[in-house]
Amino acid sequence: MTAHGSELAQRDIAHHLHPQTNLRLHEQVGPLLIERGEGIYVFDEQGQRFIEGMSGLWCATLGFSQPRLAEVAYSQMLKLPYQQTFAHRSHGPAADLAAELIAHAPAGLDKVVFQSSGSEAIDTAIKFVRYYHTAIGKPGKSRLIARQRSYHGTTLAASSLTGLPNMHKGWGEPLADVIHVRCPHLYRQGLPGETEADFSERLAKELEQTILEAGPETIGAFFAEPVMGTGGVILPPAGYFAKVQAVLRKYDILMIADEVICGFGRTGHYWGSQAVGIEPDMLTCAKGLSAAFQPISALLVSDRVYQVIADQSQALGGLGHGYTYGGHPVAAAVALETLRMYDELDIVSHVREVAPAFQAGIQALASHPLVGEARGIGLMAALEFVADKEARTSFPAEVKIAQQVSNVLQRDGILLRALGDTLVMAPPLIIDADQIQTILKALAQALDEVQAGMRP
Repeated sequence: MTAHGSELAQRDIAHHLHPQTNLRLHEQVGPLLIERGEGIYVFDEQGQRFIEGMSGLWCATLGFSQPRLAEVAYSQMLKLPYQQTFAHRSHGPAADLAAELIAHAPAGLDKVVFQSSGSEAIDTAIKFVRYYHTAIGKPGKSRLIARQRSYHGTTLAASSLTGLPNMHKGWGEPLADVIHVRCPHLYRQGLPGETEADFSERLAKELEQTILEAGPETIGAFFAEPVMGTGGVILPPAGYFAKVQAVLRKYDILMIADEVICGFGRTGHYWGSQAVGIEPDMLTCAKGLSAAFQPISALLVSDRVYQVIADQSQALGGLGHGYTYGGHPVAAAVALETLRMYDELDIVSHVREVAPAFQAGIQALASHPLVGEARGIGLMAALEFVADKEARTSFPAEVKIAQQVSNVLQRDGILLRALGDTLVMAPPLIIDADQIQTILKALAQALDEVQAGMRP
């Protein structure tokens, strides 16, 4: 019996509404039902083994079998399964996790507030931007700038920041207070002969012009992923963030780093901000914070911003914000143990050790007839497919070229993610050199098979 024909699959089709899914298509094809995990592998209900080459959704950084994290969760559930952090309450796991995060944080970030998801962390950052500017007598600075092809979450506010059209279609207009500027993708947005430095300079000038046209007195913050993940693993061109931040400082605009995907070693640095030169006023993190063993996120805040927020909370009689499960003791305990494991494993050094072979293998695929651009950093990478390499022409949408390659890989035991014309990959950070070569070999074979199937 196939997984799609099992009783469990039929129950799923009948009753489970899947996010980020064509729901009618799901009724026809059903789910791939994953039953268990082991290291970087997951197994479906029929026992087929897959390399989980996307770490789930960028998040299972330590793989799918860490008894140490499970034991911490169980122990905390027995000791204290829940406690709020509102109104002068706290508990050991939240206090210790806050201290540990700040010990690892980029310079200048001194306070932490907890939530349960990356989207909630982004929403909290948006509210803090408004709260901060109102407190310093500039309540008009409520508008936000993000980039085209950015991904910041799926709540109403976070999805409005997100610069992917499919996240807006059918939901009505995004919040009017968000402005999207050009995606920093040289391959698609660069002019003929334009260098990375020239491209960065042009984008900074375009940003400043956008700010001037909108009115600097209306812009509160600029939100950016160090490396754009769901948008297709887009790396910023050389000098980009230095030039962008110079513009932001000129007009008193806060810099918010969205590290939900990039944080905790993914780029070969503890924070993606360190890889690309961001000096954030606030920083969001989630996913790798607990290695996906528990839902938890954090917003890290600079002392400069915190002092203003603290004074305003006193003036107003309290900070009118918070989530029931923010700083949940079980999630916090697991996250704290995750950070300890990162240190003990020296996960950043491990990523730096294995990433060069991974990136070299990805770059070698750039010569394949289907590949327009191969790109990546650390243990995240993407292949963008084109119908014509010279003209950089995309395939018609109905060809679903990336999905074709993904389907072949899934058949052969490798799970990667198709996003439009791009195939993205982000394996667990514990992956070893041999497992990387397994992915690269399967990927090359899948490209050849798909190309052969397209010939007249």
